[in-house]
Amino acid sequence: MTTSDENDKKLSTKDITIDSMPISSEEMIGWINSRRSMGNLDTPAPTQAQIETAIECAATAPDHKKLRPWRFIVTQGDARYELGKALVTAAQAKAVQEGDTLSEKDIAKTQAMPLRAPVIITVVTKIQAHKKVPPFEQMLSAGAAVQNLILALKAQGFSTVWRTGLLCNEAAVKSHFDVGPDDYVTAFVYTGTSPKNEPARKPIDIESLVRFES
Repeated sequence: MTTSDENDKKLSTKDITIDSMPISSEEMIGWINSRRSMGNLDTPAPTQAQIETAIECAATAPDHKKLRPWRFIVTQGDARYELGKALVTAAQAKAVQEGDTLSEKDIAKTQAMPLRAPVIITVVTKIQAHKKVPPFEQMLSAGAAVQNLILALKAQGFSTVWRTGLLCNEAAVKSHFDVGPDDYVTAFVYTGTSPKNEPARKPIDIESLVRFES
């Protein structure tokens, strides 16, 4: 028997398979250029099957020697409150280090951070010792995986925002996600549905960003 999640996954995979889409390269480039970060997201959220499809796309990121130096943790529902607690613990520890204290307002704001979207996909590194693949390459691979993840979620109709912040690699947050001392939380990808349309992006002047050599 085929479950509804399996059906969703088949449909969502088909929707983002280029070979089955009547779309030109210009349309695809325009679609990528239209991506915008959207905060304060709501339901509907992606299903498990849709999330798995997006992670499959993330896992196609350039990955020297196929080390797969990234992992994905999906936080939703009540688990978001536990993440909020970890963020508060991290914020309090950071404040103590800086000789400061958190106000009740700061604590409440920090606790509520994960509630800004129905689903958060956290991308963490799993850097491995390899003589041909230095850590910086593996970190860049994790960043590429995040971008693929975001675009795959957009392809399925969902908005996202890539968040990190000052607390993402504090000890309490790393511990929450079982991230080792030499690894990193590279992204909190908040995803869901935005009540607003994505604003049009102004043309980007790349002249100062590129140099052609021949």
